[in-house]
Amino acid sequence: MKQYDGKTVNDILTALAAEKGCAVENIIYYVLEEKEGGLFGIGKSAKIEAFTMDDVNAFIESYLNQYFDDIDVKHFVEVKRGEDDSFYVTLDAENNSVLIGKNGQTLQAINTVVRAATNAQFKRRFSIIVDVNGYKEERYEKIKVMAERIAKTVAKTHVSARLGPMPNDERKVIHQYLNGMANIRTESEGEGADRRLKIIYDDGKPTAPNRKPHVRRPDHPETAKAHE
Repeated sequence: MKQYDGKTVNDILTALAAEKGCAVENIIYYVLEEKEGGLFGIGKSAKIEAFTMDDVNAFIESYLNQYFDDIDVKHFVEVKRGEDDSFYVTLDAENNSVLIGKNGQTLQAINTVVRAATNAQFKRRFSIIVDVNGYKEERYEKIKVMAERIAKTVAKTHVSARLGPMPNDERKVIHQYLNGMANIRTESEGEGADRRLKIIYDDGKPTAPNRKPHVRRPDHPETAKAHE
């Protein structure tokens, strides 16, 4: 993240907005230093770190491109911004099966590394999903089918069920997908790699109006807001 100097924070933001061609409101910044100055404002100064979401988008793309260039692997990277500080990355390379790994473990590791690097660079948490050749799209469809089957059993037996540990994006898919199901609610439990979902019978929960069976991938620009 870049640092910028000026007389006041407002002066810096105004100049930066003109430079980046955006509104001041679209700049996220952290004040590092702010001096009032002496008589007539002599010596007055400010220093900030600042960025826009376009900068985040560019960083993610550059980070992945640099990685694959360094290991001399032909690849394609596309980053799209979604809602609420979220980004969806499409990745295609020479050997996608290696990038995905067994049960998607390598892909999940890529997600973790890219997210950690971006969060550290901009000192802020972002929701970032990296997908390789549509693998996660297919995975989401499979876990929705599985979750609905288990939820129907829970609704019938009134006995809650715990799913196996899964990454945050897959928990979001199930949370969102089952949100409109009558008498069923979901909650996350556990920590870290052991965090999982519990599907719970709730006789006080009605069916959500206009429930639709299909849910797009989380954090995609067209996805409705999903709740953790």
